[in-house]
Amino acid sequence: MEIPFVFEPLLGFGAIGIFLVIGVILRAKVRFFQSFLLPSCLIGGTLGCIALNLKMFDLSFSLFENFAYHFLNIAFISVGLTRNVNHNKEHGGGKQVLRGSLWMALMKGITWPLQAIIGLSCVLMFSTFGKELFPTFGLLLPIGFNEGPGQALSIGKVYAEFGFENAVTVGLTFAVMGYIFCFFLGMPLVKMGLSCGAAKYGKKSLPEDFLKGILPKEKKDVSAGTLTLHTENIDNLAFQLGLIGLIYVITYFFCDSIVQMLPPATGKVLWGFFFGIGMIIALLFRFLMRKAGVEHLVNPGIQNRITGFGIDIMITATLMAINLGIVWMFIVPILVISIPSGILTLLSILYFGKRMHTMNLEHTVVAYGMYTGQMSTGLLLLRMVDPEFKSPMLLELGAYPFLVFPFTIICMVLATLPVSHGYGIVLMIGLYAAIILLTLVLLKVLKFWGKPEKLF
Repeated sequence: MEIPFVFEPLLGFGAIGIFLVIGVILRAKVRFFQSFLLPSCLIGGTLGCIALNLKMFDLSFSLFENFAYHFLNIAFISVGLTRNVNHNKEHGGGKQVLRGSLWMALMKGITWPLQAIIGLSCVLMFSTFGKELFPTFGLLLPIGFNEGPGQALSIGKVYAEFGFENAVTVGLTFAVMGYIFCFFLGMPLVKMGLSCGAAKYGKKSLPEDFLKGILPKEKKDVSAGTLTLHTENIDNLAFQLGLIGLIYVITYFFCDSIVQMLPPATGKVLWGFFFGIGMIIALLFRFLMRKAGVEHLVNPGIQNRITGFGIDIMITATLMAINLGIVWMFIVPILVISIPSGILTLLSILYFGKRMHTMNLEHTVVAYGMYTGQMSTGLLLLRMVDPEFKSPMLLELGAYPFLVFPFTIICMVLATLPVSHGYGIVLMIGLYAAIILLTLVLLKVLKFWGKPEKLF
């Protein structure tokens, strides 16, 4: 009998939910996962990937690719809608906070181009030995490491439009490799810093509930947001999601109208930047709401939960979208590119982290977490060295997106030039080397590159 309704999207969402719950259980029960603070979405997504590749349920990889793409967009739109309500006065909002934000932004100007140069150089090396890879193969590494799985999927889809058939799976695999380096190198770094007393507000041991990832029953209730509308009229969550839906549609029609006016190659690239365009439109929308005197209707607590929800779903779906058969085809170049990139990223951040004159351990672990994962992993490592967020790091991260925006846009646009405008590998290496050179000059001029201080 033919089923009269379409169930596949909801079954896919249900599968993501099942593996998220399994991830929560395993994190609470297995000491290994607790030792490296592996998030439930990463644990569950890995199990979901194995189950899907073993064909334990009949759902397509492309279904989970779509989940990852759209929930990335939802998370970024939610970020754009969220007001900054951090009123921490202890550290002010002055020069020191701005310098910390700027240092972290400059680290992207080092790590992204460095990772890109390694990836592109390895593509040339494999070509020399007779193994031809798509020219942008190596560029998926900095996208996966520096931006995370959602952006790797978005740009991977762009590359696929230009003939790189397996770009999505390769990009997602690089993103997962970034997470592996983030937790398996980042955690020993954190523990070493804590044991040496380098963390100003850190503790040498972490509470059991933090390790297990489940709050105890006696824990005082923590607010996840406040009501801004009467529930007899509309549920507050429905309204907050409604705002995201409204901006999603506006972003879609905006992108579609722009694509119609662009050359086909450039138009294909634009859809890979949907998440960023959506966030900008959300910021403008919130600005208009402020001018109209109704910005208070956007509750930052609930929007933060929607952002986290989007990221958890996106990461789980990302892992479930990985076709292990394709990964196996490219396992050698993936490892050859990933291993030196992960190690050199850590060494470069350690080098400049030692030259931060205040809270160098905190800055180092946050930067490493962000540039092998995303901001959420940077925050996770920060929470280990600053469990109650007493440091000014949250204030610095509030200004960080605005300062890092030029680096992000330049690097992301450069990553599309080989397919949209035919730029060669050697030229791309030169352009990324120029970004590193410019960043080094800025680090010197701004006095971030001086004598090292003890980190541990």
